[in-house]
Amino acid sequence: MTQPGLNPAFDPALLSRIEDAGLNASAPPQQLWLDGWLVRFSPGKAKRARCVNAVAAGRLPIGERLEACASVFGDAGLPMIVRITPFTLPNTLDATLEAQGLHRFDDTRVMVLGDLSAFDKPASLAANVDIHAVGLEAFALRVGGLRGSPLSQRQAHGQRLRNSPVPFHAFEMHVESELVACGQFAIEGALVGLYDVFTAPAARGNGFAVALCRHMLQQAHTRGAKHAYLQVEGDNHAARTVYQRLGFVDGYAYHYRTPDPSAA
Repeated sequence: MTQPGLNPAFDPALLSRIEDAGLNASAPPQQLWLDGWLVRFSPGKAKRARCVNAVAAGRLPIGERLEACASVFGDAGLPMIVRITPFTLPNTLDATLEAQGLHRFDDTRVMVLGDLSAFDKPASLAANVDIHAVGLEAFALRVGGLRGSPLSQRQAHGQRLRNSPVPFHAFEMHVESELVACGQFAIEGALVGLYDVFTAPAARGNGFAVALCRHMLQQAHTRGAKHAYLQVEGDNHAARTVYQRLGFVDGYAYHYRTPDPSAA
């Protein structure tokens, strides 16, 4: 029987493995285990690195665990955020948080590409287009600058990439020496995750994101990746269209809840 919230077109074991890979790829130095819940409290921009991931049922009552989590976030000077997925345990947690009035926000899709065999050869690029690898901390500063993120978030992003338990590979795309897009991927076994794909606002609508993603998927395929995943906000229709053109479809969704509406 298919688990509720999972796309039945995919093996549930693959989607569960993707969830684990996504947690590994977003692991910050600032995290601890609290009675079966993975509590992350990085000051960076990525909510995956500053939220509660309820990955085991635990022993303590939910109320006690939430109080303990709130204390961790309070000490870190951050609002408490709880991430809710089809794998969340206990599976009543979302309803409990809703009943307590916690605000729901950022409906997010985990999109999946089940077979990378079509990306076995490099795609052709125009003569004035160049894609090259860059260092991870330099990438964090660059993509943060494009997004307008404060320096503290850029530095936290770079720290997370530097200490990641899985290897990241970052790339920039230039046209006539002008940066038009950037992105990176994380490989764990046969899985590759695309992260931080960003096109400069003035360069959007020219197919640069598709070309960059094709390049990254091909690079990952040569390193042994067979399946790909990514995470994108549900209402980011432009990005979702790009990924659909590459063959990605929704595997499952997740969202966040917080007692502090300003955290959204």
